[in-house]
Amino acid sequence: MTGHKRLTQNDIARLAGVSQATVSLVLNGAPTALARIPAETRERVQKVIRTTGYVADPIARRMAKGLNRILGVFTYEPAFPSEQADFFTPFLLGIEEEAQQQNYDLLLLTSAGVGSNRKIFSENNRLRIADGCLVLGREFDRKELARLVAEDYPFVAIGRREDAGGPVPYVGGDYTAGTKRLVEQAIALGHAKLAYVGPDGPAESVADRWHGFGLALGERAELSFHVKAVNRPADEILGGILSSAATVVFFIELADAVRVEALARERGLSVPSDISMIVLGSHIRAGRSPVRFTSYEIPREEMGRQATAMLVNRIETGSSGSQILLTCEPVAGETLGLCPSDPAKKRQSTKRM
Repeated sequence: MTGHKRLTQNDIARLAGVSQATVSLVLNGAPTALARIPAETRERVQKVIRTTGYVADPIARRMAKGLNRILGVFTYEPAFPSEQADFFTPFLLGIEEEAQQQNYDLLLLTSAGVGSNRKIFSENNRLRIADGCLVLGREFDRKELARLVAEDYPFVAIGRREDAGGPVPYVGGDYTAGTKRLVEQAIALGHAKLAYVGPDGPAESVADRWHGFGLALGERAELSFHVKAVNRPADEILGGILSSAATVVFFIELADAVRVEALARERGLSVPSDISMIVLGSHIRAGRSPVRFTSYEIPREEMGRQATAMLVNRIETGSSGSQILLTCEPVAGETLGLCPSDPAKKRQSTKRM
């Protein structure tokens, strides 16, 4: 009927025998407005839309304050490189699953710059095509976060975020409580000298682990060795642990734990008989290891699902969102044991190797 010309709302209105305003309400209206249109009229309009294959222009719908039913997904780091696949993929699975349930499409915002220059508000970013946005990343740009909070644009962060000119809506993992629980478990097994491999900030997920670690120490245990970076040489880490007399080591990154455990085994140390090792969740894909480390599970898929549901609620109701921390359930593993009664002799012989 209209050839290759794009159908308009006026075309739909003429075919359905209603006004263009009625078509707009059927497409974009809030539930209260839709309730004023007779069911028979709504069905007639919807039937024309189905039979003609009409697709609303997303920009026009945005101008009419309607919904495109599109959720943006922005990551401050590339979502799919192999070294980060284990970090982002579960989040994206949860996001996709919930978006399907909510009948929304996803727009992965990849035109936002390269590497450390990725920006939500970059010149080329198509953020405004989406009705709202999910934001992921280890560290957010604080200025951009403050702008998101200040502007009337629905977003939800995945991972806890400090206030940025106002509360930030988020769904995160409770790393503080998860870490505190594992430290207390180690202390209950007799460990009094602890080592920590990883920074203490500035990212909230890192700071939360450090905070949980400190909360559990109290007067019963002490931090005897701290490597304030990840990916340091394994012999440097192991040497420091042995020199400090620490009997249990907490790693932020699984990759570090895998390398240090392999080196310890190579030098005749047994885990956990001679030294215990605990991983505080996992960010980066590690090499294959036969060892199941004592740790906790980061509920990444559930974080993605709940963040998506919160974003849809913000979009459809105008709510300000909330702040949710999900439990990180402990993973028993096989690398935490009783504190060795007299590790000094074994350690001295190991250090000479």
